[in-house]
Amino acid sequence: MPAGNASDAAQIVALLHLLTAHPVLYVANLDDAGPESAACLAAVERYAARSGAAALSVFGKLELELSELSDEEAVQFLASLGLRERSLPRLVRACNALLGLRSFFTVGSDEVRAWNITAGTRAPRAAGKVHTDMERGFIRAEVIAYEDLIACGSLAAARERGLLRLEGRDYEVQDGDVISFRFAV
Repeated sequence: MPAGNASDAAQIVALLHLLTAHPVLYVANLDDAGPESAACLAAVERYAARSGAAALSVFGKLELELSELSDEEAVQFLASLGLRERSLPRLVRACNALLGLRSFFTVGSDEVRAWNITAGTRAPRAAGKVHTDMERGFIRAEVIAYEDLIACGSLAAARERGLLRLEGRDYEVQDGDVISFRFAV
């Protein structure tokens, strides 16, 4: 096939939605964090790397035990094992990265909601995920990073510290942004 037709062929293959063309994540369910499990994970990671896929380990048996504990006890138990977090958040992050997804948050008086978008999405399109009128009448976005908001404790405190910033139409929404959209319909 001539070199000029490679992009055409790639577009045609993409239209077929072949399962073999989708990204792959290998998840190794390990018993513990011991040397035997480490060797198993290393083998899975090598195999995944050869096939252009990603790999991740989970501890299913440990997750079952953690589900029977309170949140505070689960955090202490994880810390005693030298683990920082449970498997599900790591699995979600790995899947989002593999699929090129980002999450942003909106905060209302009675709810906080997460929205998924593709990487590279601009603010008006993200506003459209919340409501189509918001995209159509987009003026600007008031944005703060999730970590900064948590450090401040509230939007009011973040505003006092000057951490909230106004972004326009060209702003590329970042993973973990907390956004309030300004719009007029």
